[in-house]
Amino acid sequence: MSKKKSQNYSKYIKAFWIIVFTPVALTFLIFTSISLGLWGFMPSFEELENPKSNLASEIYSADGQLLGTYYIHNRSNVEYEELSPNLVKSLLATEDIRFHNHSGVDVRSIMRVIFRNILGGQRSAGGGSTLSQQLAKNLFPRQENPSTAQIVIIKLKEWVTASRLERNYTKEEIIAMYLNTVDFGSHAFGIKSAAKTYFNTFPDSLKAEESAMLVGMLKAPSWYHPVRNPERALLRRNVVLSQMARYGFIAPEQYDSIRELPLDMSEFQVQDQNTGLATYFRDYLRQELVEWSHTRTKPDGTNYNIYRDGLKIYTTIDSRMQRHAEAAMAEHMGGYLQQEFLDHWQGYSNAPFGSDLSQEEIRRLMNNSMRRSDRYRYLRRNNVSEDSIRKNFNTPVNMRVFSWEGDIDTVMTPMDSIRYYKHFLNTGIMSVEPQTGFVRAYVGGIDFRHFKYDHVTQGKRQVGSTFKPFLYTLAMQEGEFGPCTKVPNTPVSFELHDGTIWTPKNSTDRREGEMVTLQWALANSINYVSAYLIKRYSPHALIRLVNNMGITDPMDPVPAISLGTPDISVHDMVGAFSSYANKGIHITPSFVTHIEDSNGNLVESFIPQQNEVMNEQTAYLMLELMKGVVKSGTGVRLRFTYELNNPIAGKTGTTQNNSDGWFIGLTPDLVTGVWVGAEDRGIRFREIRLGQGANTALPIWAKYMKRLYADDQVDISMEDFEPPLGDIQFETDCEKVEEEEEPRQLFDQNIF
Repeated sequence: MSKKKSQNYSKYIKAFWIIVFTPVALTFLIFTSISLGLWGFMPSFEELENPKSNLASEIYSADGQLLGTYYIHNRSNVEYEELSPNLVKSLLATEDIRFHNHSGVDVRSIMRVIFRNILGGQRSAGGGSTLSQQLAKNLFPRQENPSTAQIVIIKLKEWVTASRLERNYTKEEIIAMYLNTVDFGSHAFGIKSAAKTYFNTFPDSLKAEESAMLVGMLKAPSWYHPVRNPERALLRRNVVLSQMARYGFIAPEQYDSIRELPLDMSEFQVQDQNTGLATYFRDYLRQELVEWSHTRTKPDGTNYNIYRDGLKIYTTIDSRMQRHAEAAMAEHMGGYLQQEFLDHWQGYSNAPFGSDLSQEEIRRLMNNSMRRSDRYRYLRRNNVSEDSIRKNFNTPVNMRVFSWEGDIDTVMTPMDSIRYYKHFLNTGIMSVEPQTGFVRAYVGGIDFRHFKYDHVTQGKRQVGSTFKPFLYTLAMQEGEFGPCTKVPNTPVSFELHDGTIWTPKNSTDRREGEMVTLQWALANSINYVSAYLIKRYSPHALIRLVNNMGITDPMDPVPAISLGTPDISVHDMVGAFSSYANKGIHITPSFVTHIEDSNGNLVESFIPQQNEVMNEQTAYLMLELMKGVVKSGTGVRLRFTYELNNPIAGKTGTTQNNSDGWFIGLTPDLVTGVWVGAEDRGIRFREIRLGQGANTALPIWAKYMKRLYADDQVDISMEDFEPPLGDIQFETDCEKVEEEEEPRQLFDQNIF
């Protein structure tokens, strides 16, 4: 009997331990098999050490400002030290107050979910996922539309991943990783992008109320969006603040004060390629970097990808100078010139096309613009017939169009919108530091959202009289002429290849028939003198010179080149003019100093190319010549209208029928070129008084420089250009020469 009792007791003991250990063994078996990947994908140790995510490449200005990003997901990582304490406290108070007391899985929270949420039906009792589990879900996303059974398996896998994360990373690293991976809506992935998008700041500068709003959005970014749903966002922000007060992160009186603050979304701006600073520059650089990435490989042998690899691109752009350039452009173009243009064409049936264009030519221009449009390309890709496309372009639709007072919602046909946009004058502006070749400001047009065409590098327009300094440089470098050398202001004729005779004309009859100095001739853009010089030195010699100065576009070696017939970009013209301020050394304009990878390792440094194109004395003499343009020539309004009395060299340019207006201005440490014109050359002012470069382009340069000089944070010299070492071969003060010398003829009969 005793033996039987002993056997029964042993059975009970065995059954007890089986009941106890079976769930433990089963749990161990389940989690072991999950860890081994038998239940589906599990991240490896290497993947946990280096979790892959699409990181935005960041573009930085020379003064350390973030200009923008290139991305698939607009995500940039930050370290824990870069997070505001307010942000960390908001996150812990709302999402995981026991974060520092668990190892990835919080058993107490799980029990609360089981007994209060599931069994008790209290949906407001909170969830059971820790920050580590949420990070696991963010790093290794779930499959779409899982079943209930799959959800259970996914949860178990996330527990294992969370535990692994806790073993591989510190608590601080997990917090930073979590905030780097969450979606805040409005194309803002990660806290760095969110801080920039919603408050135009960095994560370490977020205030308590800003931190609370961003953390509150994590529950449902669209539902609690502060711009689209401000009332919900405010209520949610205050819930987060109350959690912070509940757990002692902020004092009760601080909570009472902050909760009364309204949402301030005045700095909100979606970070995309259409908005922000230097939009045209960023798009130009994007295209260049895509080409660059095709020829550069990472350590693993694959090519760099600017949209995924989180590169840090350090540019030469100065954000302060860029901001001043954009403001000066908007002030002149939007505040004066555009309205002047519209008023000028008021009442003309062909507006904005010139009266010399026939209706057939206007139709051709309109049709060409239609075929270049995105709408046309889209319809053609979808095999829509030409007749149907034309019907589409002549059917009124709702659209939003650009105006200087703000975008306008209207109804018009796409063809009418093309005509509407042709009324707008556009511009291209580039500033270069001549001693380094660094591009400091780049404005490719008036509004990147509506006018994608880049007038700095993409556009090439006739340069007019801004080309004449290159011709005068030939005369200076040969040693025959100085600024005060006199030449005849008389007509010069050329026999062309077809046997015709071409004789350029001056725009005025001032001092016609007299001997004039080269300085006076350049200052007043005298065509007779340009013809005199091109006949003396030949178009081929001029083309060789400008090629050395970085202008490599094809040019016809004809006498008319002396008047500025070539089509050249703002980029190339500014680069060439910089040679004068850099003592005859041409440096190719550069946009990037170096690129780093996402870990801060140097990928590549960039050194601009340079070559000597003229000696130092020639460069200085040319500066003295171009100072005459500002002192008493076509650029004189810099003195009288804009009161810029410091030493400035420059050259205006106005092309045939006022289609293009130019001004390139030089100071000792900044060379800036401005072009103004319409999309088509047939669209222009009818009068040179309005269409000349001195009225269209020069004011932008003047307003830009006045802003720079007034900015204490920007160091732009107002001193004179440094003279070359040694004696200067020629006198540069032509007024002094006029006083000391008797007039004498320097007429060379051989030119005829």
